[in-house]
Amino acid sequence: MVRAAIIGLGWWGKVLVNSVWNKSDAIRFVAGLTRSRAKAEDFCREKNIVLRDKLDEILADPQIDALVLATPHSQHAEQIKQAAKAGKHVFVEKPFTLDVKSAKAALAAAAKAKIVVGIDFQRRFHPSIAEIRQRVRDGRLGAIGFCEAEFTAPAGLFLPKESWRINPEETPAGAMTGVGVHLVDCFIDFFGEIKEVYCMNARRAAPHSDDTTVVLMRFKNGVIASIHGSIATAANYRVAVYGSRGLAEAVNPGLDIFRFVPAPEGPSSQPSALQPEIIETKGFDMVRAALEAFAHAIRSKTPFPIPPEQIVHGVAAFVAIVRSAKTHRPVKVS
Repeated sequence: MVRAAIIGLGWWGKVLVNSVWNKSDAIRFVAGLTRSRAKAEDFCREKNIVLRDKLDEILADPQIDALVLATPHSQHAEQIKQAAKAGKHVFVEKPFTLDVKSAKAALAAAAKAKIVVGIDFQRRFHPSIAEIRQRVRDGRLGAIGFCEAEFTAPAGLFLPKESWRINPEETPAGAMTGVGVHLVDCFIDFFGEIKEVYCMNARRAAPHSDDTTVVLMRFKNGVIASIHGSIATAANYRVAVYGSRGLAEAVNPGLDIFRFVPAPEGPSSQPSALQPEIIETKGFDMVRAALEAFAHAIRSKTPFPIPPEQIVHGVAAFVAIVRSAKTHRPVKVS
C-alpha cells in the first residue's frame, strides 16, 4: 500500500482523494496540505487524513511514500524538485508545467533521485481509449486520415473571480488548460509527436475567463487532428479516429461507449448495411485507475505508463497552443 499526501485540497484534490478512499488496496491518502485549512478540516477528519502546516513536514515524514499535487500549475516544477530531493514519488495534476525548460528540469531531478513521476492524464487508462489505441496501432483502422475530439463542461460558468483557475497566467488558452490538454495527450499517445498547431480562443459566456477553444494540429506522421471545447455549456466528451477501414470513437462524458463503424469494402457495398460494433463500459473510474497505475509503478519499480519524453512533448505542444492563441498564427512545436 502506497501512503500518499495530497497537496492541494480544493475541488480536484478532493476528487483525487475520493477516487481511492475505501476503494483501493494500492494507494491511500494519509496526510494533506492546503492553503485553506478551515475548508478542508471536516473532509480530512472524515477521510482520516492528517493535515500538516508545511510541505517540509510532509517531505520529512518517513511514513509518507508519495506526493499527489493538485496545486496551481506554476508551482509544479519546484514541488517536484522538492519531492525528488526528499526521495518521495510524485503524481502531478496536468498541465505538468507551463514551460518546457521547467518540465525538463523537474524530470531531470526526478530521474537523478530515481523516483516515479506520474501525471494525471487519466483518459489514457479508460478501456474505450485503450480500444482506440490498440486499433490504431495494430492496423485495424487502416490508414489514419484525421481525428477529432470535443470536450464540454459547465465549470467556467461558476468559477468565482478569486479562483486561481481563471488566472490567465495559470490557465492560458481558455478551455485548453482545464480539459483540452487531456485530448492533446490522447493524440500524442495515438500518433506520436505533433508538428504544428493553430489555436483560436474566445470568451462567449463565462464571466471571468475565456471559455471556447478550437485547435488544429498536424502530426509528424501526417495525421491531421482537431480539438474543440467549451467550459461554458453542458458536459460532453468525444474522441474519434477516422481510418480507411473505419471510424473508432469513444463518447459520452465518461467515455462509456466505444463504437466502431466499418468502412465499405468496395464500391458496391451499402454503407447503411454495415452494423457498428459497440462496447460499453459503465462506471469505470479513470482517476482511480491513474492513481493505481502510479502506485503499481512505485511497488514494482517500473516506469509510469506515460514516459518522460511524452510528458515533455505534451508541455511543448501546450506552449505552442498558448502562443498560437496569442499570436493568431500557426506555431511549430519545438
